[in-house]
Amino acid sequence: MPRLAQDDFNYQYQQYGKIYSYSNAVRKKNYTSKSKKNNPIKFLISTILVFFAFYSSIFGVKNITNAIIAPIPHNNINADLEEILSPIDSYLSNSWFLGKSSFKFASDDKSAKMNPIDENVNMPVLGNELNYLINLYPVIKPSIYVYDLETGNYVDINAQTPYATASIIKIPILIDLFKSIEISQVSLNDEVPLTEYFRTEGSGNLQFKAQNSVYSIDNLARLMITESDNSATNMIVAKIGNMSDLNQSIRDWGLKNTQMNNWLPDYKGTNISTAKELATMLYNVETNDKFLKQESKEKIIDYMSHVHNDRLLPAGIGAGATIYHKTGDIGTMLGDAGVITTPNGKKYIAVILANRPHNDYRGKEFIVKASEIIYNYMVK
Repeated sequence: MPRLAQDDFNYQYQQYGKIYSYSNAVRKKNYTSKSKKNNPIKFLISTILVFFAFYSSIFGVKNITNAIIAPIPHNNINADLEEILSPIDSYLSNSWFLGKSSFKFASDDKSAKMNPIDENVNMPVLGNELNYLINLYPVIKPSIYVYDLETGNYVDINAQTPYATASIIKIPILIDLFKSIEISQVSLNDEVPLTEYFRTEGSGNLQFKAQNSVYSIDNLARLMITESDNSATNMIVAKIGNMSDLNQSIRDWGLKNTQMNNWLPDYKGTNISTAKELATMLYNVETNDKFLKQESKEKIIDYMSHVHNDRLLPAGIGAGATIYHKTGDIGTMLGDAGVITTPNGKKYIAVILANRPHNDYRGKEFIVKASEIIYNYMVK
């Protein structure tokens, strides 16, 4: 190729290279500019993901999912969502109520431990009398705990074996309600509407009341105890948090075998406790001024002194004696737990839980006779 032609070719090639480089630069600039326009959206999405990850690490997956999908108190729902991650569960209480979720910082006062029962010596004579009665009712499998509040003497018959509690689970619910009131998380004057979420079958008349009718916490607590109202109970459990909160409180009190696993009515008997732990709750209501304030104790005793069902422990005590108590019945388990004061001032705790064939009348008969034996022993 002649040199002139070669020079022309090199010149054109160089010019084409510049144009190609320039074209690439323009395309890069346009792409970068377009990407920058999308950055705010990507930044927002990234921020949300980072926040969600941080929120999860602080409050736990369970609390987030509970805030989105609240536990429904239907009979086929057995428990709250399982604990997956909650590193500061001891310090936070998750409250789900009427479709809204909030987090409450718990107080040390709310988790103050109960005192263990100060036992003295066993009462062999009373124990023998009760065991003789048990032998007369072979189809009844009882758990009995009796405690003399004056002497500290006691009887323990299978009293540390977990039993279904039925409505006796309402005792720790009532206690936890007043622990919440004492740290101003809840007030007796707070009002709660009856929604379909809470309406449930079983004991109590609230299930027949108009939708969105409003009740104070004071009224609900009274209905929960005196009429054993299940709808009122579920409303209170939701108000103080949820079943997980209640169970955490019970653990904080030092009780290991009491647990609420199901909304009421709990026909399957998944809510459990022991005769001794139920007695421990009553013991602390009676004796532990550091666990509950005096006004809380008085209110609890007032509710429990007006229980409508007087066919179990009360049927075995004498005229002039007083009792505050809570009964439970799910067909296969019948029970009563209370504090009795005799006319001469003797005060004692009695808890009787009786597993039985479904609705067998001998369960009631056994509890009444056992109550009578205990009462007669105490008044002597």
